[in-house]
Amino acid sequence: MTQKILVTGMSGLIGGIVGRSLAKRYQVYALNRRHIDEVPCFEADLEDFDALCSAVKGIHTVVHMAACVEEKEVRRLLSANVVGTYNLFEASCRAGVKRIVFGSSGAAVMGYETEEPYAAMVEARYSDVPTLRPEITHLSTPYPTTVYGCTKLWGENLGRYYAKVHDMSVLCIRLGRVVDEDRPRDARHAAVYLSHRDAIQIVEKCVDAPQDLRFDIFYGVSNNRMRFREIRHSKEQIGFLPEDGIWDWPEAKH
Repeated sequence: MTQKILVTGMSGLIGGIVGRSLAKRYQVYALNRRHIDEVPCFEADLEDFDALCSAVKGIHTVVHMAACVEEKEVRRLLSANVVGTYNLFEASCRAGVKRIVFGSSGAAVMGYETEEPYAAMVEARYSDVPTLRPEITHLSTPYPTTVYGCTKLWGENLGRYYAKVHDMSVLCIRLGRVVDEDRPRDARHAAVYLSHRDAIQIVEKCVDAPQDLRFDIFYGVSNNRMRFREIRHSKEQIGFLPEDGIWDWPEAKH
């Protein structure tokens, strides 16, 4: 049988990119606040628990990419990213969903970028970057500097809870920066850049991962010269091998 996947936020950039790719191999449905035409679509808000319960019936995997990113909209951040994420996890649990792929964010550890040598890396100060430089791993202490980053950590820890207490697999991806034009806009972006096809790859690797992989956190970032988010764990656990990367800035050549 074709696996049924529900993608939230498919009207957004990342959700749309990965949702359209997944639809080539799976039976994909979308959950959005507004209608999209590419796949069957449930129009609902994440705060509407009953609507979410209907949307996840018969779904094997949920790819959760819907989120509020506006830092000034604190109430919306909390309603969508905290309450809404809980609603989706709980509805999925009750419906027997086997896996949730949670779109987290590098904002969970953005505070490291204020300290050396990471500050030099995001500012493309190549001469100030040591040859042997430390990397931030999935085991590093979280270091958010925004409410948005805090809400993503809530989602990760909620996923850990559901994976531990309930019969579910929850895989979290701390996504790098993805933009429409698929090229960096500044020096920091060149360090945390995630290409469209690398975004597709890491989500699909999570969807296809063995079911006994119950919980984990992976960094989704392309193999950039100034990359400081560790991807070895992603390679070892799910086989993520970035195809792209930014080698220099401002030239931004592959």
